[in-house]
Amino acid sequence: MRSLPTWMTAAILAAVSFNAAAQEPTAWRPVRGHIMTRWAEEVSPTSALPEYPRPMMVRDEWLNLNGLWEYAIRPRNDDCPEEFDGHILVPYALESALSGVGKAVGQTNRLWYRRSFELPGKWGGKRALLHFGAVDWETIVWVNGQEVGRHCGGYDPFTFDVTSALRKKGAQEITLAVWDPVDEGFQPRGKQVNKPGGIWYTSVTGVWQTVWIEPVPLASIDGLKMTADVSAGALRLTVQGRGTEEDDVVEAVALEGETAAASASSAIGKPLEMKLKSPKLWSPDSPFLYDLRVALKRGGKKVDEVGSYFGMRKIALGKDREGVTRIFLNNKPIFQCGPLDQGWWPDGLYTAPTDEALRYDVEATRKLGFNAARKHVKVEPARWYYWCDKLGLMVWQDMPSGASTGPQSARQFEGELKSVIDAFQNHPSIVMWVPFNEGWGQYDTERLATWIKSYDPTRLVNNASGWADRGVGDVVDVHAYPGPAKPPNEVARAAVLGEFGGLGLPVPGHTWRDDGNWGYRGFQTSEELTAAYEELLKKLGFLIGEGLCAAIYTQTTDVEVEVNGLMTYDRAMVKMDADRVAEATRKLYLPPPVLHTVVPTSQQENQTWRYTTKKPAAGWELADFADSSWKQGPGGFGTKSTPGAVIGTEWNGLDIWLRRTFELKDLEFSDLNLRVHHDEDAEIYINGQLVAEQKGYTSSYVLVPLDQEARKALKAGANVLAVHCHQTQGGQCIDVGLVDVVGG
Repeated sequence: MRSLPTWMTAAILAAVSFNAAAQEPTAWRPVRGHIMTRWAEEVSPTSALPEYPRPMMVRDEWLNLNGLWEYAIRPRNDDCPEEFDGHILVPYALESALSGVGKAVGQTNRLWYRRSFELPGKWGGKRALLHFGAVDWETIVWVNGQEVGRHCGGYDPFTFDVTSALRKKGAQEITLAVWDPVDEGFQPRGKQVNKPGGIWYTSVTGVWQTVWIEPVPLASIDGLKMTADVSAGALRLTVQGRGTEEDDVVEAVALEGETAAASASSAIGKPLEMKLKSPKLWSPDSPFLYDLRVALKRGGKKVDEVGSYFGMRKIALGKDREGVTRIFLNNKPIFQCGPLDQGWWPDGLYTAPTDEALRYDVEATRKLGFNAARKHVKVEPARWYYWCDKLGLMVWQDMPSGASTGPQSARQFEGELKSVIDAFQNHPSIVMWVPFNEGWGQYDTERLATWIKSYDPTRLVNNASGWADRGVGDVVDVHAYPGPAKPPNEVARAAVLGEFGGLGLPVPGHTWRDDGNWGYRGFQTSEELTAAYEELLKKLGFLIGEGLCAAIYTQTTDVEVEVNGLMTYDRAMVKMDADRVAEATRKLYLPPPVLHTVVPTSQQENQTWRYTTKKPAAGWELADFADSSWKQGPGGFGTKSTPGAVIGTEWNGLDIWLRRTFELKDLEFSDLNLRVHHDEDAEIYINGQLVAEQKGYTSSYVLVPLDQEARKALKAGANVLAVHCHQTQGGQCIDVGLVDVVGG
């Protein structure tokens, strides 16, 4: 496992000591009322996320400004208050327990921050950069009473050069004014709302990631853009400069441990290529990372230096041996399976209480057998992606959803989308960009998906996860609860399941509140939940052989009143048998089973059935029942608007009865299953014997295993398949066949 270089560790420790010395102890305690994680006990005014926050561009001098700040809530149009209301622990949002405040602000008010600090004396003669990991949403910053900058965006990092506003010595004062309209504004906001409930959560206002200041030379390195070219065995690197001149030179060295693996130099701002001999590739099974040192030189003299790292990996589409479009990692097909990761915490809301807590979620995800995660309508601090890089977790990165209310909303969305890509494009763990979820705030999808792909061709683009596909991008994505399901295979796009599962279990003592909790499907015990998960993934395995390339299970943890998590909201326990979850999940990466059609459904070609919508006489399901008076028509049966349905004959009543004869040469099967699409309740008979009762509905064709008793109903020669389907609400459809599953 890769560790931070010694010089990076020294930088972190130095910053911690600066932070501790800069603040006097002040009364602070978390707001009680909800559950807390075990890491909350480690949080204090002198230990609030002390780690260096930007692991892909590290300097050896910096000052952490996390800790206690003064805060005040005032009407939006008021000037900076002379008196403040109390203290808030930065970087925890005002509404969170760890902030020590736990209040809502509201769109008619503005949140003010203020704190003082002193700069180390050895920083003289350098530029001072003030960094914010993220502040939600509109931020105005003053240093010593002088406005130094403004920023609109709740998820992208931003920086101001504050050199001219600093005093030559003594105390320096920072003041912030933050306005956040939450769900009454036009900005991207993810799942934040003013009135949380269901799938919508508590709002997050103000600073929610680390604030820090660092000295840089007059000519300095301002950014790194890295592109791994696996085919060429090279890293392509472009270094952006601040205050640089045309003749300035950058020198880069890639390190494998303490050994130089490659080096190159170029003029500042010009691409350079670092050729690696026998490069080690990054993957979930082997998440190898190279260290990177980059120096800026002027006249042969080093004037600035930063540390970083990179991973060599390639994500693309390709064709498997059967000609099916698949997702390929490093030129090999890979099935991606991971949880929907909301990134919420009961004590910190958007902010993990500690870096160890942030790491824990990634570690737990890997230990449960997953190789991916979909970061759902939220962007994380850079250190979360660092842990994904280091521990081998592939990431689908959603853009936080907003409201498509016109040009102003579009400008904000697209500007923030670009900033997010710019900020995190170097992380090898991110393999897919997802601009829209289920149509939330969706607009100009084709244009935006095309732009993302051209701006970052090294990753896949999912134009919209679930429900609102516009036929563009690299994948076609469906959602199905509980599922599983798959979209039809396409020539140019991979078929993925962007959300499924949602199996719920509230655990007393570990819920956000005692009542009003919910899950897509509820269970009473851990054993029931585990068994349901195993059955769900067994069905999922069948779909892989048919072309499914990825699946995202809802979800990593419970969140507020949602109890669909693999873990409780406080991360105190995994709600299922962890070993069985890991075993079931890892089976998905093995060669998929092969499905042999025994009795076809109407998916590829309409199959003829006898049917009636009037209740038939007793014995209608028996093999010798006379059905010649029934109507005859092609399957499936239902309404064309039903998700995933193939409709040959319209049926829009309450009940339908179906019969069909099929021939079997022999009874030699490996693992016989029904293939069913039902909406809603279905009873299925073979030669008069009830072999399956399916409640509720599916949004696609699913496999239903037949036990030994059911298989005894079959015989060589003629057989009769009989079905009754009852409609209750919404869409409706029914279609049934038989398949034999071999291997897997």
